[in-house]
Amino acid sequence: MKARKLFHYKDRQGEIIVEMVLWALPMKTKERPHGLKYRLFCGSGNECIVRYDNETSKGDHRHYGEHEEPYSFVSVAKLIEDFRNDCTRISGWRWE
Repeated sequence: MKARKLFHYKDRQGEIIVEMVLWALPMKTKERPHGLKYRLFCGSGNECIVRYDNETSKGDHRHYGEHEEPYSFVSVAKLIEDFRNDCTRISGWRWE
């Protein structure tokens, strides 16, 4: 069984792109106890401004430019709220 896409959002404001993708995994794992895989990105060209993801072997974490730090996943709603707040604060993104 493959991962099932739950949500996909993509938009552009000027040079800045925001994309959010969440998948439901076929089963929970030690690295992904919530059973989700996600990638939330805000950037311009090849430049990462903010990114939240949980790639294999790294667990839940977020990036601010080149800086990376762990992220404490609580819920999908909180994940999206935190990401949206960071995009607004750091890049000036306007959510409509």
